[in-house]
Amino acid sequence: QVQLVESGGGSVQAGGSLRVSCAASGSTWMINCMGWFRQVPGKEREGVAAIYTGGGATYYADSVKGRFTISQDNAKNTVYLQMNSLKPEDTAMYYCAAKAIIGSWSAPGDFGYWGQGTQVTVSS
Repeated sequence: QVQLVESGGGSVQAGGSLRVSCAASGSTWMINCMGWFRQVPGKEREGVAAIYTGGGATYYADSVKGRFTISQDNAKNTVYLQMNSLKPEDTAMYYCAAKAIIGSWSAPGDFGYWGQGTQVTVSS
């Protein structure tokens, strides 16, 4: 089993920055990919960014490319999502997720482990 605990998030004005963190514990050796998803009420959960823990390859949704950066600290089993130039449409609950199987980086169903979520609110 893998446990994920998010931290960070909060409220910021448009154009500002926030960083969210996700600390993994437990059977972290199983993980091959960690991702960040976001969800607003009434909409499906969408993939924001992901990083493959082995080679460090990263993937981003088109809507956040050039503004968000995902990174990892293997020594701390922690993944970060640095969010810059935030927009009101980035407002959502952000979830950290981890998977141990081969699959799409942006498909929530492929991720077997989830954090509790952290709220990001961007005001205009």
